[in-house]
Amino acid sequence: LLIFLLQSASAAFTPTFQATIPDILPDEEEYTTALSLSRLAYDLESLLSPILAAALLTVINFHWLFAGTSVGFVISAMLVVTSALPHREAAKKIVESVWRKTTRGARIYLRTPRLVGLLAVTLAAAAGSAMVIVNTVVIVKGMGRSQEDVALALAAYGGGSMLAALILPRVLRSISDRSVMIAGAFLLTATLSVFAMMTLGTAGLIAWPFLLGGWLVLGVTYSLSVTPGGRLLRRSSNEGDRPALFAAQFALSHVCWLLAYPVAGQIGANSGMGVAFLALAAIAAIGTISALWRWPELDPEEIAHEHPELPSDHPHLSRQFPGEHRHAFVIDELHGRWPGRP
Repeated sequence: LLIFLLQSASAAFTPTFQATIPDILPDEEEYTTALSLSRLAYDLESLLSPILAAALLTVINFHWLFAGTSVGFVISAMLVVTSALPHREAAKKIVESVWRKTTRGARIYLRTPRLVGLLAVTLAAAAGSAMVIVNTVVIVKGMGRSQEDVALALAAYGGGSMLAALILPRVLRSISDRSVMIAGAFLLTATLSVFAMMTLGTAGLIAWPFLLGGWLVLGVTYSLSVTPGGRLLRRSSNEGDRPALFAAQFALSHVCWLLAYPVAGQIGANSGMGVAFLALAAIAAIGTISALWRWPELDPEEIAHEHPELPSDHPHLSRQFPGEHRHAFVIDELHGRWPGRP
């Protein structure tokens, strides 16, 4: 119950936090750097928090540890309250049912081709991260190694993710989001496949240096696959719809983990690590191929389109030059479907 409540609070906070960053940093290059730093902070927290908690438990009991964590949340909340955040333009009031208001972000998301591609890449990324998060301790302990080696393997994964986050701002200046993210998903799928072939052919045995190197590669490919996603969400929404769209990404991405985690755990426990690697490689391959199929390679920001349903003197049309109607295209109340899509 406590975990459910904690995750519910996270589901409220995280999308709001992510949707606020574009308001603070409207410049795309600065926003890209912020995404990389956010990824870096997340990985550092994942690496350092267990170490810090273990160190504290040598001098205090877990009751005081929970109390200290609660104080940390309170301080964080106070910092947020005292921060000066830019005013966000409210979304235009539209007469909608409660259901349509609730699902507005998901409808925008699933009607935007590049975001469908993002969801497919997220599925591939979830397959890789699920294998690491769920089965690292099982694999390392199965080698007869210590708890410290479990931490070292997870550190290799986190280190790979941080390495990719550090280089991404420079990479994205010359390479498109689509190319970087699909390449990351492809390499992640290939890494899982290599592990599957090795473990199936060696009765599940993995050399320790190979495991560390593979976890490092999985960390790099995971970060390549997911970190640029915020750029796509920002590009695909009006300011007023941005929180709903980030919330949709949070919800839909967790559906991917809801699928990948049980596969990693149950198949790994019942059929062995080789079959688990193979199953997750198949899931990652489905995600990668789906992204190639659903995410158009030609993905311009401005798209020419028509509005046969609007009168010629409508304000939306009057702002345009005579002739071709073209602007940065997002799904909203005036644009219910993507041009060229049913």
